[in-house]
Amino acid sequence: MHAPILGAVIALILWTCVMWVWLYATRIPAMTRGGIVYDPTKPNSDFNDKIPAKVRWKADNYNHLHEQPTIFYATAIVLALVGGGDGLNAQLAWIYVGLRVAHSLVQATINNVMLRFALFALGSFVLFGLAIRAALIVIG
Repeated sequence: MHAPILGAVIALILWTCVMWVWLYATRIPAMTRGGIVYDPTKPNSDFNDKIPAKVRWKADNYNHLHEQPTIFYATAIVLALVGGGDGLNAQLAWIYVGLRVAHSLVQATINNVMLRFALFALGSFVLFGLAIRAALIVIG
């Protein structure tokens, strides 16, 4: 069984991998240039305060990709399992993924908080709609 919604799941997983690479591609050189050494006996804030903001933005986004998207993954997999992973549900999933990628690009480059929030809110509404549609299939 192959549900089209699973393509969106894999796309977001792969995007998370891209952000992981971008995170380390910027963090390691910044640490080297700044002579920054992580000290596990000190609070993480001590380390983060030494990392330039433009570098931290990538790490912040990588962490964000492990928060709300977990709800997306669960919802999409449920829809795939119950036969609701096509049509409008698959389209909503791809819209959610597109909004998360846009959110990542904004946060990792210009970090405009109002634009980020707008993308996050829009994505949240799409995800809520997808979750409600999943609930109606499972409960209904």
